[in-house]
Amino acid sequence: MAAILVAAMVVLLSVTVAESATVEYQFEVATMNVTRLCGSKSIVVVNGQFPGPTVSAREGDLVVVRVVNKAQYNMSIHWHGVRQLRSGWADGPAYITQCPVQPGQSYVYKFTITGQRGTLWWHAHISWLRATVYGPIVILPKLGVPYPFAAPYKEVPLMFGEWWKADTEAVISQALQTGGGPNVSDAFTINGLPGPLYNCSAKDTFKLKVKPGKTYMLRIINAALNDELFFSIAGHPLTIVDVDAVYIKPITVETLLITPGQTTNVLLTAKPSYPGATYYMMAAPYSTAASGTFDNTTVAGILEYEDPSSPSSAGFNKNLPLVRPTLPQINDTSFVSNYTAKLRSLATEEYPAEVPQEVDRRFFFTVGLGTHPCAVNGTCQGPTNDSRFAAAVNNVSFVLPTTALLQSHYTGMSNGVYSSNFPAVPQSPFNYTGTPPNNTNVSNGTRLVVLSYGDAVELVMQGTSILGAESHPFHLHGFNFFVVGQGFGNFDPAKDPAKYNLVDPVERNTVGVPAAGWVAIRFRADNPGVWFMHCHLEVHVSWGLKMAWVVQDGSLPDQKLLPPPSDLPKC
Repeated sequence: MAAILVAAMVVLLSVTVAESATVEYQFEVATMNVTRLCGSKSIVVVNGQFPGPTVSAREGDLVVVRVVNKAQYNMSIHWHGVRQLRSGWADGPAYITQCPVQPGQSYVYKFTITGQRGTLWWHAHISWLRATVYGPIVILPKLGVPYPFAAPYKEVPLMFGEWWKADTEAVISQALQTGGGPNVSDAFTINGLPGPLYNCSAKDTFKLKVKPGKTYMLRIINAALNDELFFSIAGHPLTIVDVDAVYIKPITVETLLITPGQTTNVLLTAKPSYPGATYYMMAAPYSTAASGTFDNTTVAGILEYEDPSSPSSAGFNKNLPLVRPTLPQINDTSFVSNYTAKLRSLATEEYPAEVPQEVDRRFFFTVGLGTHPCAVNGTCQGPTNDSRFAAAVNNVSFVLPTTALLQSHYTGMSNGVYSSNFPAVPQSPFNYTGTPPNNTNVSNGTRLVVLSYGDAVELVMQGTSILGAESHPFHLHGFNFFVVGQGFGNFDPAKDPAKYNLVDPVERNTVGVPAAGWVAIRFRADNPGVWFMHCHLEVHVSWGLKMAWVVQDGSLPDQKLLPPPSDLPKC
């Protein structure tokens, strides 16, 4: 009997091993000249591609990416949304989980895709280099496992980006010197192309050619630096089936909203017969910030049909009518909250929503803008001429250390690098969404929260109205979380938790904290390491809208952080 059991185990083992593969990539980071909007400039790219190459894997695969830095900047790559179970050394944010890869150096990122399938993405995670260093991650289900919806005819990545005529490293460097807001971008892009609504860019237009009656899956990624985007395709409803690489109950919409950092898989079904028209697909920003502080332009790509009667499908027929979609107003916050409230986890037996029902640790974080005093006897270009823009979580504007936090934690040498006293609640409560306090100065610090392995965490993030109420898309590294509640105004701990959805809340890695509102998330701290959490608007990251969590090792061998790889970069 024992022999039969052992034989059965061996067979099982060989089946699971056969199902997972190792996929390997070489990423050469270097500069190249690119022309957009009538101007050429040098940008940092991977493998001479903009956007960068697609990393494709199946659930369960080991992914190995060797990054060789041939650019003049320090570099690190983040695999956005990948759980990185026990492999925090491969997560990528500079000075959080690793020192950056210096010019002329290399580093091998190794991680296993565990329990995820859908679309994620990779991007530079140092300074503003992700403006051009980004690409898709496509995770297919395990071999033989179908999608929980009809398989599409074709799958197409759709990455939104943001383009500056100027050098983005100079843009943020100048802003940090003056204390003012950085110059806004000149265009948005779809798969690196600005398209026909911008000067001399008609030749740089993303076109999607479809066959009548076929269904296409668009893997949509918002890689813009500073803008949440509305997206719509004229005359074509979109069925959302997956967000942040987690299946949802399908919903059909005319327009979707996607924040920087988020991904959305949609099914687009082409019209049953040749329509004799072409259709704009358009993206434009959602923002409640003051006019002039963001890029208020619109990017368009073109959806065109193959004409069954035309012998050549090569040329684009300019004579066909071009249909435009109608996008919401730029500050349509009610559209945004209605849209996000519709997203629900699939929550089936096969794809359960494992929402923590009980909570071990509760946190309440204010997130928003603030100020620092201007440097001695200088004038600044902040909200007033004697202040600089800043941003803070619970009034702490995060200062990146000069050595990596994960290594300091792992070696037990955190003294002088970080402190473990990040405030669990605001130290000076105020009317968060009402009239702002007179003193808007924030403190600086490298302060972390320490969690025990397995803790069930509830975090309420409360937006503030200091220097204007804005939406803040927050990204948590190393985890997915459940969005159990959201609302406007100040969170009420006596009344609001009663309205939480603990049955099928959407599960994501990036969530918008509503403008002048709050969002509640829950997650289980089942991944040991140091995990960055930050606003995904790059300008706010630069100002300090970030913090980090330490998750301690558990007692069992598979609950401990693996040792660092031998080629881990040094600071």
